[in-house]
Amino acid sequence: MNTTSTDTIIFSPGRINLIGEHIDYNGGYVLPAAIDLKIKFRFRKKQGYICVVTSESKGSLKFDINKKLITTEGHWGNYVLGVISGILKLRPGKLEGFECTFKSELPIGSGISSSAALECGIAKGLNELFNLGLSDYEIIEIAKIAEHKFVGTKCGVMDQFAVVMGIKRKLILLNCETLEYDFIDADFSPYKICLLNTNISHNLSTSAYNKRREECELSLKTISKDYPEFKNLANIPLSIIEKYKNKLTPDIYKRAIYVSMENTRTKKAAEMIQNGQLKHFGELMYQSHEGLSNKYEVSCDELDFLVDFTKDLDHVIGSRMMGGGFGGCTINIIHQNSVKNFINLISKAYEKTFKIKLTPIMVSTSDGVTIEN
Repeated sequence: MNTTSTDTIIFSPGRINLIGEHIDYNGGYVLPAAIDLKIKFRFRKKQGYICVVTSESKGSLKFDINKKLITTEGHWGNYVLGVISGILKLRPGKLEGFECTFKSELPIGSGISSSAALECGIAKGLNELFNLGLSDYEIIEIAKIAEHKFVGTKCGVMDQFAVVMGIKRKLILLNCETLEYDFIDADFSPYKICLLNTNISHNLSTSAYNKRREECELSLKTISKDYPEFKNLANIPLSIIEKYKNKLTPDIYKRAIYVSMENTRTKKAAEMIQNGQLKHFGELMYQSHEGLSNKYEVSCDELDFLVDFTKDLDHVIGSRMMGGGFGGCTINIIHQNSVKNFINLISKAYEKTFKIKLTPIMVSTSDGVTIEN
């Protein structure tokens, strides 16, 4: 599709999460940011009601806006159809035919929310193209429900919130129970943020992601019989959860302990970053990974190897797995003078151990979904 003056052009970023993993759907605090890797979309109105959405790397999706939207298991188009369905419910009769092409810089399955970037970019683009008047909060909700109902991943709200609401050089301390948030300066100087992609790709809807959510819901259901004031697991104090060691199964108990501890860590981490205590923040990152690996059990050998490798390196102050787990990336805070040597060293060790090439990704914080003027 050649660009014309009538095209709507949208940039939709990926996101990182510094700490607070698997906490959004448990109603606690998370600390994400939008990043400078993006999906670029071009939208154009098309006569009639036939819509064509084309990925430059994955092919095309064609559908009629007035007919039942049919999903195909495992297809990227399900994210698009979910967004279309959500818009049609909120703005019936407002969508018409359109063409959209997009090109992504985000590696799929790496834990940097390529799915949320796709959902929110489609929603924002159609909002602009057809003057739908959707608020940012409505776009976030449409995207989240699309992932639940059309993809099958019962995600929380963090990914979509960060993709839409991000601001350059800021982190978002988000309360996922109330959606209240504060922006925190993302000043990590003299350190840089480096993602290490294991190139072990995960599909959350077919992994244990949904099972973890179910386990957390079961622990909340049990505890809230005695403590009905708690509506979300993350807000239950550790001292209360510990009373249920013999009333919950060992696995469900471990999940609940992790969630409570990670929520506390996230609030502490925000304070430490604000106070410039970056090395203390890095220690919390390592604690977070240990919890994800041993209590929440969503890590894997490749992720554990990468995190363990950094522990004796003075120029790395923190590392942990990021995203849903079972593959994807680690997030690492590395001194700016040592980035090149670090990447060379860890890449060689990883390939020697797993016979897989590691992909380093340097990222910076960025604005959320934007419209090209």
